[in-house]
Amino acid sequence: MKVIGLAGWSGAGKTTLLTRLIPHFNAQGLRVSVIKHAHHQFDVDVPGKDSWRHREAGAAEVLISSANRWALMHELRGADEPRLPELLGKLSPVDLVVVEGFKREPHRKIEVHRAANDKPLLFPDDPGIVGIATDIAIETRLPTVHLDDIPAVAALLLRAAMPVEEAVARSASLR
Repeated sequence: MKVIGLAGWSGAGKTTLLTRLIPHFNAQGLRVSVIKHAHHQFDVDVPGKDSWRHREAGAAEVLISSANRWALMHELRGADEPRLPELLGKLSPVDLVVVEGFKREPHRKIEVHRAANDKPLLFPDDPGIVGIATDIAIETRLPTVHLDDIPAVAALLLRAAMPVEEAVARSASLR
């Protein structure tokens, strides 16, 4: 299993890019999973539904299952937010894990930069950034591809992806 991150400011188009990349990878026969970091409280359950009521009542975990999918919600209840290595360990094996967010973790990342976002580039200050997907020309030695060239972005992600074990080891060295 390999892992690569997408890093960039809010509004740069990380999620949009990823929703275009996943079908491309699937067409190549690759299985892809995503870990998305949220900076705020979020909910994946509908208030009032049984699973929501179980969680609200204090359940540590609630697993919802149907013929189409299952989802596991784990409440931290004041515990520390898990770091990326712990979350990677919870995934079923796939060919590629794309991490959206977790900018402070040391895994390799591709920066997603959109000129209209009017934000500074991250790569000069983040040694984990190993390539850039952007809609403008940038002076850098890093590989750069256009945001709308999905085959080129996909190839860049696959070239830069690192084994999960290496990402975990890098993270452990920061503790």
